[in-house]
Amino acid sequence: MYAGAIFLSSFLLFLVQPLIARLILPWFGGSAAVWTTCMLFFQMLLVAGYAYAHLLARVRARRQALLHSLLLAAALLMLPIMPDASWQPAGGAEPVTRILLVLGATVGLPYFLLASTGPLVQLWFSRARPGENPYRLFALSNLASLLALLGYPFAVEPLLGALEQVRAWSWAFAGFAFVCALAAWRTPAARRVAAPKAAAPIAKGRVAQWLILSATGSVLLLAVTNHLTQNVASVPLLWLAPLTLYLMTFIVAFEGTRIYRAELVWPLLVAALAGAGWLIADTALHYRLVLQLAVFLSVLFVGCLFCHGELYRLRPPAEQLTAFYLAVAAGGALGGLLVAVLAPLVFDGYYELGAGLAVLALLAALRFARHGGVPQAAALAALLGITACAAYDALRDREHVRLAERGFYGALHVTEYSAGEENHVRRLVHGTIMHGEQYMHGELRRLITAYYTPSSGIGAAIQSKRAQALRLGVIGLGTGTLAAYGRPGDLVRFYEIDPHVVEIARTQFTYLSDSAARVEIALGDARLSLEREPAQGFDVLAVDAFSSDAIPVHLITREALGVYLRHVKGDGIVAFHVSNRFLDLVPVVARLAREQGAHAVRIDDDPLEDDLSARANSDWVLVSRSAKALAAPALAERGAQPAEDRPAWRSWSDDYSNLVQILK
Repeated sequence: MYAGAIFLSSFLLFLVQPLIARLILPWFGGSAAVWTTCMLFFQMLLVAGYAYAHLLARVRARRQALLHSLLLAAALLMLPIMPDASWQPAGGAEPVTRILLVLGATVGLPYFLLASTGPLVQLWFSRARPGENPYRLFALSNLASLLALLGYPFAVEPLLGALEQVRAWSWAFAGFAFVCALAAWRTPAARRVAAPKAAAPIAKGRVAQWLILSATGSVLLLAVTNHLTQNVASVPLLWLAPLTLYLMTFIVAFEGTRIYRAELVWPLLVAALAGAGWLIADTALHYRLVLQLAVFLSVLFVGCLFCHGELYRLRPPAEQLTAFYLAVAAGGALGGLLVAVLAPLVFDGYYELGAGLAVLALLAALRFARHGGVPQAAALAALLGITACAAYDALRDREHVRLAERGFYGALHVTEYSAGEENHVRRLVHGTIMHGEQYMHGELRRLITAYYTPSSGIGAAIQSKRAQALRLGVIGLGTGTLAAYGRPGDLVRFYEIDPHVVEIARTQFTYLSDSAARVEIALGDARLSLEREPAQGFDVLAVDAFSSDAIPVHLITREALGVYLRHVKGDGIVAFHVSNRFLDLVPVVARLAREQGAHAVRIDDDPLEDDLSARANSDWVLVSRSAKALAAPALAERGAQPAEDRPAWRSWSDDYSNLVQILK
């Protein structure tokens, strides 16, 4: 009964995380920061749940059962956990607070009670079964969490739509509430929890150790997740892989059979830190996806195994387990605050990964001192190495950085080269990817550059519509390069979610102010804006909203293409920018076009090295309901070819996407 309550609570606890994050992800631009903010909410509510369990432990057994049963009944009234559309943000609204509010209103009380179950039921178990090790139930809870995380992308998501997932989870929560209430009432009433003074006081230094170890593991989890998702894709699959490894370390550490042993872990930890430092410092390896995944997931697993293994070694007696779990949860929330809130305020880049690894190396050096000179010396060497690599990463190329900002949607840098010379150029870099550049000398500043040149797919699409005044829509502002195509009488309307990008495009680049067209900027998520607007009648609509090299998946689904086609004319063109180091997006777009009764061609642009304006390769897929529009001479001259579909693949939708399938 106790094991069943804990298993169900942890399974539902970690199943709801990707479920609810997936539901609200499109509302906030598909940014990876949505997941980080969700994790912060879950960690904060976990602290609240553990604090509730700690306080409830001081109450008589029957009063515990009554109070907890009443709260479970109240949580049932909040079902189903479908977020209401009224929570969708308006353009430019501050996202973090809105995400926390919608999560609180939707899953707040159910999640709070699920979070409190682990320590509370372990306490009931120790009362009913004195002498047995209740900490093994914590390993069971993490096993259930792991099964939920693995089951979501491979079983739940492919088989059930969003509404079906919500209904299934809600019914399962009702079953959990019954089992948990039963466990509460069947726990022996005669036994009481010892008053705090009956147990030996917990040393402040011990509590500090719990907090630091837990916070370090949490920082590693979120920092590695940020590092991976900012350059690949903001989809649950890449969020879940680090979290899965994080949970596995809890299972191994708390299983109780001493699988974790510091003398065996230290060489693995030192090697993992050395590999991570190498990848942080060597920019040539930033685009080696398999190597990046292997090294950073390894350092996450070994680092968290060290932190959580040390936590288990420092665990208190069973009568103090609620205080222990409260400190562990508080440390996890502290790590979440450092990464999700403090780091964007303090850093102008993603430097918390290097800082977290340096703290990990310091903890290892302190811990391994008792195992002799070699382990400690190796850990100290790793500390010096990772600190040097992190500092080098933060300081490199600073002489070229004109402006650096970081916000909810990522890290932005404006770099500048050859100032005062004819080839003076500025670039906007988002994460690790250049998102546009402009020559700043004389007439060269009107030169259309990077992925948008006349030889590119978007350039060819615009040229094919030059018989009349042009109405051009652009999802993703960047430097505003596409405004340079504007002529008198034209309209260029940009959709941009990040106010920092708007400010940079207006103040650091001149494409917007130099354009002869009427330029409009709609601030907010492009898809939400387009869904609310009347049909715009665009001749061309460019979909170019990438965060670093990651794709906001909600902008490349069946439903999204339906919205785009509503906003273009009958012979209008939707141009998808599909350049990507890691993912082959062409078949995805081609399949969506075929399902909408439209046609699709691809144009790959590989410019000459001596071409001043075009130093960036670009791949575009053009979609139109009109086959004649895609057969225009301007497109044929640029080598337009039919975009190949994959008939065996399932079409991407708001309910389904498959990242693994399109890896290059």
